Amino acid sequence: MNLKELSQDESLGMTIIVKTIARLVMSFIILFGCYIILYGHITPGGGFAGGVIIAIAYVLMMLTFGGKVAMAKLDNFWASMWDNIGALAFVVLGFLGLTGGHFFLNFINHGTPGTLISAGIIPLANISIAIKVGAALYAIFIGLSVYGRLVTEEEK
Repeated sequence: MNLKELSQDESLGMTIIVKTIARLVMSFIILFGCYIILYGHITPGGGFAGGVIIAIAYVLMMLTFGGKVAMAKLDNFWASMWDNIGALAFVVLGFLGLTGGHFFLNFINHGTPGTLISAGIIPLANISIAIKVGAALYAIFIGLSVYGRLVTEEEK
């Protein structure tokens, strides 16, 4: 079954009312998470908070539509891959600062204070942290919910 057939299967997940509302709410949650990430250097927030908010949207998808739909959308391999990409991007930003002489040196023009383009590499660091945190939290939720509990021989 493809993703569209899985998401329309009434035997999976919750009722059609919950699924409809969740689709709408998930888009707003992701939009709000992106806002927190991009404006984290101006307002309270940033990569960690935005990553948690975006992970909540995927957790809502798993709770609403069921594990099969969530795994078809973003399985554990890709969650782990995005987790590693976020960590690698953060480390690369740190090492790019070495071109100026110091680890994590701000090598991008600062811009005008108080505007969106005003913080140099901080928004890029926020984006990489958000990718790392969002993917890691979603992967943890997959591990806790989908795979279940291991049963040892003594418990059988």
